[in-house]
This record gives sequence, C-alpha cells and structure tokens, in this order.
Amino acid sequence: MKHYTAYLDDIGTRKAQGLNPKPIDEGALVEDLIAIIKDSGNEHRADALHHFIYNTLPGTTSAAGVKAEFLKDIILSNATVEEISKEFAFELLSHMKGGPSVRVLLDLALGEDADIAKAAGHVLKTQVFLYEADMDRLRAALDAGNAVAREILVSYSDAEFFTKLPDVPEEVKVVSYVAAEGDISTDLLSPGNQAHSRADRELHGKCFIDEKAQKHIEELKLQHPDKQVMLVAEKGTMGVGSSRMSGVNNVALWTGKQASPYVPFVNIAPVVAGTNGISPIFLTTVGVTGGIGVDLKNWVKKLDEDGKPILNNDGDPILEEKYSVATGTVMTINTKDKKLYSEDGNEELADMGASFTPQKVEFMKAGGSYAIVFGKKLQTFACEALDIEMKSAFAPAKEVSIEGQGLTAVEKIFNKNARGTTPGKVLHAGSDVRVAVDIVGSQDTTGLMTMQELEAMAATTLSPTVYGAYQSGCHTASVWDAKAQANTPRLMKFMNDFGLVTGRDPKGVYPPMTDVIHKVLNDITVDDWAIIIGGDSHTRMSKGVAFGADSGTVALALATGEASMPIPESVKVTFKGEMASHMDFRDVVHATQAQMFAQHGDNVFQGRVIEVHIGTLLADQAFTFTDWTAEMKAKASVCISNDETLIGSLELAKSRIQIMIDKGMEHDNGMLGNLIAIADKRIAEIKSGEKPALRPDADAKYFAEVVVDLDEIVEPMIADPDVNNADVSKRYTHDTIRPISFYKAEKHVDLGFVGSCMVHKGDIKIVAQMLRNLEAAHGKVEFKAPLVVTAPTYNIIDELKEEGDWEILQKYAGFEFDDAAPKTVARTEYDKILYLERPGCNLCMGNQEKAEKGDTVLATSTRLFQGRVVGDLPEKKGESLLGSTPVVVLSAILGRTPTLEEYKKAVEGIDLTKFAPPKKAPIDALSVHF
Repeated sequence: MKHYTAYLDDIGTRKAQGLNPKPIDEGALVEDLIAIIKDSGNEHRADALHHFIYNTLPGTTSAAGVKAEFLKDIILSNATVEEISKEFAFELLSHMKGGPSVRVLLDLALGEDADIAKAAGHVLKTQVFLYEADMDRLRAALDAGNAVAREILVSYSDAEFFTKLPDVPEEVKVVSYVAAEGDISTDLLSPGNQAHSRADRELHGKCFIDEKAQKHIEELKLQHPDKQVMLVAEKGTMGVGSSRMSGVNNVALWTGKQASPYVPFVNIAPVVAGTNGISPIFLTTVGVTGGIGVDLKNWVKKLDEDGKPILNNDGDPILEEKYSVATGTVMTINTKDKKLYSEDGNEELADMGASFTPQKVEFMKAGGSYAIVFGKKLQTFACEALDIEMKSAFAPAKEVSIEGQGLTAVEKIFNKNARGTTPGKVLHAGSDVRVAVDIVGSQDTTGLMTMQELEAMAATTLSPTVYGAYQSGCHTASVWDAKAQANTPRLMKFMNDFGLVTGRDPKGVYPPMTDVIHKVLNDITVDDWAIIIGGDSHTRMSKGVAFGADSGTVALALATGEASMPIPESVKVTFKGEMASHMDFRDVVHATQAQMFAQHGDNVFQGRVIEVHIGTLLADQAFTFTDWTAEMKAKASVCISNDETLIGSLELAKSRIQIMIDKGMEHDNGMLGNLIAIADKRIAEIKSGEKPALRPDADAKYFAEVVVDLDEIVEPMIADPDVNNADVSKRYTHDTIRPISFYKAEKHVDLGFVGSCMVHKGDIKIVAQMLRNLEAAHGKVEFKAPLVVTAPTYNIIDELKEEGDWEILQKYAGFEFDDAAPKTVARTEYDKILYLERPGCNLCMGNQEKAEKGDTVLATSTRLFQGRVVGDLPEKKGESLLGSTPVVVLSAILGRTPTLEEYKKAVEGIDLTKFAPPKKAPIDALSVHF
C-alpha cells in the first residue's frame, strides 16, 4: 500500500494549501485503491471508493486502464462492490472517454453474454473517441455476423452519439464580471510564472486574476444561481498573448460547468467577452471547451457631422458607451436569434451571428470541438463499413467560392490542404473547412496539458500524415529547478514515445537542446505550402502558414493530422523606398505597425493573415517580421519569397536538420531524414519551374493593403507599454510605437535583454560588433545597466564560435551558462555586467527569470504585458520596452535611451539586418505597389 500511503501524505500537504486531493493518473495507486475497496473492514475504504469513482483521470492514463478492468470484473461478476452496481459500472465507463474504457466496452459488447453485450453496446453508441484498432474490431465483428456490432455501427452511421444530445439552450442568462479595462492578456488568466502548475488544474486555478476577483466571482454566482458569469475585457480584446488553454481552463474552472461528475476540475462552456472581441487563438480555445465568445462592441467611435471620428488631444478617436457591461450587469444571450439582449429581453445590445455559426453551435452541443472532429470520422467509418451512403449529421463545411476571383497565398494553401470539401470547388476566405496539418510543435510549459489532452482523447501515436513534429524544452530552459526536473523528463518521454522529435533525450544519449521552438519549427518547415500548428502564439513561420494554438488543438493535430478552421481574410503588405544605412530590420517591423495605423486608423491586421511580400530575406531574418505579427493581433502571416531566396532558406533548413541528426536527435520513425527528402523535392520543383515559390494570384482580393515606406523610417522605433497612460485601456498594448527621439535621451534603462524568438544569428553578431567598436574607441566597455544575451539556438552559438564572435562576448561576460552545471535557482538580482544565458526563452517567458521589480527593461523580445518580464513595485511600475538589438545594447551601456546621433555613431560600420523590396515582382503577382 505504499502508493496509497504516499497519496495520503500528498493529500495532507495539499489540504494545508487549501487544495483537494490531486486527481489520480497512476495505475499502481488505483490498484491500491481497489485492494482497499475489497477489504470491507479497512478504515480507508470509504475514501478509497470515493477516489476510485470521482478522482481517477480518464483516457489513456495507466489509472484509467486499471479502473476500466476492475469495472469490467464487476460487470462480469468477477468482483463485487456493494456501492458499484453493474449499471453504475457501465455509467462510469461511459465517462472515461476512450482507450482502455472503449477496449473494455468492446470486450463486453462482443462477448458471449447477450444481456451484457446489449448493455455495453448501448454505452458504446454514446462514445466517439475510437481509434483504428477499435474500428478494426467492430469491422471484423460485423464481417463475422455479430448483431451487436451491426447495431452499434448503424447507430454510428446515424451519428446518434451527437444527434441524441440535448440542443443548446435557447436562452443563456449571464451576469458580467469586468476583469480589466483594455486588452486582457492571458497572463492575467494564467500567469507565465505559474506555468509549472498548469497540468494541476485546481492548483493553477489559484493564480487566476487574484483572490479578490475570485471572491467577487463566487459572490456573483451565489447572487445569481440561475446565471453564468461572463468574463469581460472592457474597452479591449479578450485573451491576447499565449497560455490560451490554461487561460480558458482557469476561466472555465471559475465560471464554467463541470464536464463530468466523475472527473474533477475539468470544466467546460465558459462565456468570455470583449469590447473589441476575442483574440483569434483564444476564441479557438473557447471552442475547444464548447464555450461562447462575445464581441460586445459596446464602445463606439464618436462621429462628427460628416461621419468622421472625433479625435482627442492625443489624436485617438473619442469613444462613447453604447451600453454598459459593468460588473453585475445581467444580460440574455439568445442562441436562436443570435443576439445579446438586456436582462428583460426588450433591448437588443449586440449581434452574435459570428458566435453561433453552425460549427460553433455543434461544439457547444457536444461539449467541445474534439467530440465533433472524432464524431465526423466515426460516422464516415461506420458508413464505409456498412457500405451505405453517408448523410452527414453535422453542419456542412462552409464553402465560399467567388467566380472570377483569384486566390491569396493563404487561400491557395488552404485549397491544397482542404479535406472533405466539394471536389474541384475553389474556396475563398470565409470558408470553414478541415485541413491537413503538416508540422506540429509542442512547447514545454503547455506540453504537460497537451499530454493530458492526448490521454483524455485516448490517442497513443502520432498521425502518419504529420511529417514533422517537435517537442521543445525552451520555455523552461533558464533554470533547471525542481519543477523542471520533475516535469520535463516525463514530458519528453511521453512525446518521444508518441512519435515526436524531442529537444531533450529521454534516454540521455544527446545533450539537452533548449532551442527556441519557433526557430526549430521554422527550420523543419520545408515546404512553403505547409500548414503548421504550434502550442504558442508565436508559431509564425516564414515558410507556409502557421497558427498558434492551444494545447488541445495541438493534441488534436498530433493525433489526427487535421485541424478545423475558417480561411481567414488577408491583408497585403508591400514595401517601397530604401532602408537608411543606420536602420535595422526590426525598425521596419515596428514601422509597419505604425504606418498601418496611419493609413487605416484601425488595426486591419487583427484576426487576419498578413501576406507580407518580403521575398529578398532568408527565412531566419524574415521570421523577425512574421513573429511580430502575433503582437499585431494577426491570426497568421505568409511570406511571399522569390524562388532564389526560398531555395536558400530550404538549403539552410536542410543543414540545420542535418545537425539535429548528427547530434543524435533522429527519431526511430526517421522523421528528420524524411524532412530533408521533402526539402530536396521542393527545391527540385522550384529549380525546374514545375512549381515556383508560393505567390498569390494577380486578381486576389484583400481586406486591405498596407504600403510600408522605408524612406520614412529615419530613426529606431520602440514599442512602449505606456504604463502611465491616463486611459487604462491604452496601457500594455503593442500599438504604441515611438521613435527614439521621443525619449530625449532621458529614459533611464535598468536592464537590457537581447534574446527570444525575435532575434537571429545576425543579432548576436551585432552585439559582438558593437563591443569591438566600443572597445576600439574607448579601450574597454563598461555597462551602466545589466545586459542579458540569450542566443535562440545552440547552432547559432556554434557558428559564432567558428566565426570568432563568441570570444568577444565571453571576454565581457560576467556570467556564461554551463550545461554541465545549469542554474537551479532563478536570478533575482542583476549586476552591471553581460550575462550569456542558455539558449531558450529566458526573460521573455517570465516563468523563471525576471527583471528586478520596478525596472525599466529594454528588450528585443515580444512581450510587454504587465508583470510578464518585470513586476511592479508599489512606488514604480515595471516597464518592458521593445526595440532593436543595437538600441538595446547601446542603452544598456549608457544606462538610458540614446540620442539619434549617439546611435548612428555606435552602429557605424556594423552589419545590421537589411532589407530591400524586390525590384521586380513575379508576373502573376503584379501590384501597383511594386
């Protein structure tokens, strides 16, 4: 009983923390529970029975396997438990989702006892998480003339597992809770510094917003027992940033409904809302749980007599409130009318047509999107097995086809990868389709949740249609602490067994590889027509089209090789003019956002694909642009490369993949070698002219076009969190882009950070070149603020060593990482020196390393959300300003932002990241902007 004894100790520890017993996923512990249950006089029997029934995780966990077999024994009368009748045993199996439970149900349904077979068949008709082995058993039984198997398959062919579910209620009464004004980052819902606890849902729920908010939400639930709490982002967008699944899980935990009475702390169906809608990835995650996303539009621009926005002194449109959603406001969602009404239903407040598309209503009815994906597959299989015509029980794929209209780049990719659509039909933006996924990436702080999702959906192996899959260790690379040591090895083993190449070797053959996941995915994407799904908002490749996704969607893509989503609208971005010699490409990225606002007034990028015509930059440098599109609130981005550049990028990818093979990272399934073969095939297609680099049609239709004038970019640009803006909703957005002169060389800088997925090899070389120049001019380099440098990959460090750049970095480093003796404690204080940190996310992630509270940080990274990189002091807010590598380095040396003249002098002769627009566009992509 050692496992139960240890569990009792853990229960005591959690009770002291105000937590319930941890849900059980260990089979050996369930075996102990069963032994106690069988012992009628055991003092722990009642507790053991409770844990067995209500606290054992379903799916493919070893615990579920032991539980399912014991329930089978009860049904077959091989074991007797007074509290668990045969009928109750079947009910418990019905809530276990798949894997061992489906195997047991099939054993019973195809067994010799007719009554048991009928009862098991009845339960199986409600199950959707069946895999090939399960389907093969049913098909074989059907061919052998088994009547129960036929009855089950007929039910599946009619999709009774879905059609017999209750419909979505016509009215959903909600009471609002305003979580914050302005954009709500998922860091508010699931802080990065608590990433280690995300797989422990109850524990992680403790970090949701704050205790005051949690208490207020509980009070609202008591005051309005017949209503659901709707979490609101007032004057902002709900759910920007990363951590979508854990964020939605936390929202559902506090405001949603329990998915099953026998599975603790797994809640579904939250209602979330934002004045400016929901971030695209967050909205997808809401759909995973069968929730409702509401675009409130409760603040509108005040217009003058000519219909033009009236501006305030800062040049921003003045907003006026159309209706109130203040905390405690009761409203009615009518799912039939697809409208948001006042409490009494007399006043229409907002149209919710986009919230209740046929596909989203199905997710709500089924309790989440997974059941729909698997259900469609199951119905198709049953009809094929029975050799009958399928009449889909589900909403047909929305197919938008406009005759005579060409295709954007993303429309071309979706048409190539679409599944289950009308043969020969050309699809345009607005279509909602299933698509094949080529590359999938899982990162370590969400990977444990992806593990859980895969176990819950009873998946055991990577879909054969996914040709590239990688599990990173970059988000927990900074500190090899007790939490990382406990979580990372088991994550890597699970994913490697599942079929993924892993950053860390479960067997210890190759050294730890903590390369930033986006960089690895960018390298293993070897086809510009690919669709990539990754567990991070910065899954934005410079080849193909990539979508950041929640851990559940990642799990679904790994298991099925598919994803379902609408084809997004596109915004075309082109360039004119010439970059000034002292400017860095990062400034072009920031200027794109600033010039977009100047040209259009509103953020036309939000929720759309940015098609950037950037054909002369290799994938490494182009990634700087695509990566930033997450902060532009775009859904994704597509790079339009010329043929020569794409070939160069693919050759570079091949060399990086070969390095992975040489280091021993190849999987038993030969994935990395196959990626090189795919790259070779693509290069041959381009060279022969058989299939040139992806480019849109000349007559493609765009939602908007943005022309970036490089001549207007004359000084470095900084994205400023504007922490003291009088309008709370304007703080901590990425929309405030300021020239360096704005700060008049007076902005004090406490720490500089060169790192994250936004930098490439050229950035680290810039650091080295600046140190050499300053050393030559002044004899030595002194830092008035700490400078943290984190190369994104080990490859970059190896190349810098070969090229002689690492030596100058080491000379000035007061700290250099050592993989043989990694840090076990996070740094809390910084000296005024150069820190050479281990490859990975480091400060940008904010879950391990952070700047000192109240610091002003100037970084090359992507995150400026409150508390992410730096926390606040009571007397001073922490600030995370974002800029180019040379600006960050110079500011750390000066201890302040530089003047334009100081900056120009410091970068003189340095090889900055450059970009020039294509001089001649491909014939089928002509645009007035070229």
